[in-house]
Amino acid sequence: MKCPQGPSVLIPTGFEPGSYSCVRSFARRDIHTIVASEHENVPAAGSRFCDEHLLIPSPYDDLLAYKDALIGIAARSDVKTIMPLRAHDPYLFATYADEFNRYVDLPSPDSELLGVVHDRLQLAAAAEAAGVAVPETQLLTEVDDWSPERIIKSRYNLLTNTTQSGYTSAESETVKTVTHLDPGEQPDTEALIGEMNHVPIAQEYIRSDSEYVFGALYDHGEPLATFQHRQIRGDSYTGGGGVYRETVSIPELETAGRTLLDSLDYHGLACIEFMEAVDTGEFVLTEINPRLWQSLPCAVQAGADFPYYYWLLSQGRADEINHSYEVGVGSHLLYGELGYLLSILREDSPLVDKPSFFGECRSILQSCYEMPRFDNFTVDDPVPLLRGIKHIIKTKR
Repeated sequence: MKCPQGPSVLIPTGFEPGSYSCVRSFARRDIHTIVASEHENVPAAGSRFCDEHLLIPSPYDDLLAYKDALIGIAARSDVKTIMPLRAHDPYLFATYADEFNRYVDLPSPDSELLGVVHDRLQLAAAAEAAGVAVPETQLLTEVDDWSPERIIKSRYNLLTNTTQSGYTSAESETVKTVTHLDPGEQPDTEALIGEMNHVPIAQEYIRSDSEYVFGALYDHGEPLATFQHRQIRGDSYTGGGGVYRETVSIPELETAGRTLLDSLDYHGLACIEFMEAVDTGEFVLTEINPRLWQSLPCAVQAGADFPYYYWLLSQGRADEINHSYEVGVGSHLLYGELGYLLSILREDSPLVDKPSFFGECRSILQSCYEMPRFDNFTVDDPVPLLRGIKHIIKTKR
């Protein structure tokens, strides 16, 4: 471990790809990096640019123990802020604001704003009120017409005792199950509720040409930096977080993202996912994540250094943020590309046509040749990639 000679930043992570970008971003500026995780082999901690790696409890095992561990590290005089990479982080920052704010500055949404952002039913209503396109969204138990194409997914971004009775303050869960239904297919409602541990939502399935991310950092309703990319491939051939994307700048997408965040008087980081509807050309809202995002490395490589922007805002230096970025920059999450290929072999959807496995292999190789930029790999720092490959093989068995 290198002893900090100046300010430090705490980077809590599981296997979030953005953690490596945080480490590299702060290392370039001689800010001491502390990677904290329940795992000994997280990719970011294997980087030669990681200054310190601390083992802490998992938020999935004991949310309060995880919170106490973060506060214990934040209490160090050198630690100035905490990067929100995990779904639990913004929730804890808001719920236990008095405890965190005693030691560090955290530009993050408060509990009232998170209540809207984390609840996809409320978020759909807020988007509609703001004039932003959104799929028809209902509680699963309220749907009486199953003739349209629909998907079923979690209502809440994060399940805790504030959203679910029966949970203690130490319990939490993220539900990422998405069920695709054939037109006219009526799902087993009770089984889905049991699987997801709450009443999920049913959404109109939007057929889209492309999926996009609109990233932003806001300071109490004022945009400080924004960013856009188009997703080429996701975790799965049916969608999911981006594993290959290219930066874009589309005025209509900028308008949709800002309109939604402005209407919420947003504060902190936001990653908004949009689909471009085939029939209307509108950008249709999918969800908001109030934290750093999986495809963050693409933004950083294009010049939109959101980890450092967040640091500057937390230190009262927002006027130093330069929010420009280069259009046309692509970046690959290499072990995510492996997961994408495995999804073609192992997953099925009645709504999304399965691509050719060998055709997608060719596409990946071609894009790696034409755009040789990678999220977690540089020749001088290979360990993060090796750890990521080992993790994806283990989880996709």
